[in-house]
Amino acid sequence: MQPLSWSEIVEKTRDFQESRLLLTGIELDVFTAVGNGALAGQVAGRIGAEVRSATMLLDALVAIGALIKRNDVYFNTADTARFLVAGSPDYQRPGLMHRVNLWRTWSTLTEAVRAGTAVEIPGVERRDDQSWTTNFISAMHSIATRAAIEMLRVCDAGGVSRMLDVGGGSGAVSIAFARANPELRAEVLDQPAVVDLARRYIAAAELEGRVTAKVGDLTHDEFGEGYDLVVLSAICHMLSPAENRDLFRRSYRALNDGGRVLIREFIVGPDRTAPKLAALFALNMLVGTRAGSTYTEQEYREWLLEAGFRQVDRPVADGDFLTGRR
Repeated sequence: MQPLSWSEIVEKTRDFQESRLLLTGIELDVFTAVGNGALAGQVAGRIGAEVRSATMLLDALVAIGALIKRNDVYFNTADTARFLVAGSPDYQRPGLMHRVNLWRTWSTLTEAVRAGTAVEIPGVERRDDQSWTTNFISAMHSIATRAAIEMLRVCDAGGVSRMLDVGGGSGAVSIAFARANPELRAEVLDQPAVVDLARRYIAAAELEGRVTAKVGDLTHDEFGEGYDLVVLSAICHMLSPAENRDLFRRSYRALNDGGRVLIREFIVGPDRTAPKLAALFALNMLVGTRAGSTYTEQEYREWLLEAGFRQVDRPVADGDFLTGRR
């Protein structure tokens, strides 16, 4: 990574302005309010804002290319119409609302660095905040659906009769594996509020007979036994090293002989400064969890071998996946 020049440092200190502008547009559902074209006063009425401030917001969105303005009428671009207007088949606002929530937690970064941990109650522990959970699961569903394509490439679903998807959220990975192997039965384990959402996603996929969701706590519950595959997709970064060691031991006990664990994670390099996304995600865990972080390949290997796995592989060099075989 090239060192930042002074002008680049100054520019990066301003980057938050455009990010906050877009997040406010998403939070207020401005793009749905604009619809097929609207005046500032019409948008203001639809989002519950003053005309003056709504006009300033809309003009700034035009300035960054998120809207178009012609003769005082505002229009969506092709992409904002596709992804940010309610009713579109590709509507993405619910998932992006998770970014709105992240803004609030990242605003506590200075305090979290001083304290050494999150200074707000982590979102995953806000069991009474259904909107946070719904937005989070929607965001993770979109990511996991794409990731599942790669997961199937590194871990063939053939030969898997029974699969456990730990902290499986919407069930996106289980749905993908079940579609890839008609004989496979998958179980999604997660918190009660998440399980309710997972069942809706599973029903929408018409896989209720082969993919089920059950309540469990991934931090301490035993997972049962008899599984051919245990999936830990975007789970380990939420946990401390000690919690991951325990998670791997319980995963090992849940597997049949010859069974596998599949891990999808942000894997940081040995000096923890690259890839950039993994280094930044460590801070996301600092502000958003009690003890989570991103970890190196060597740490994962040591923890998996310590748990009893006899073979640990990284199927794609520098990729996001690790597998362990019992």
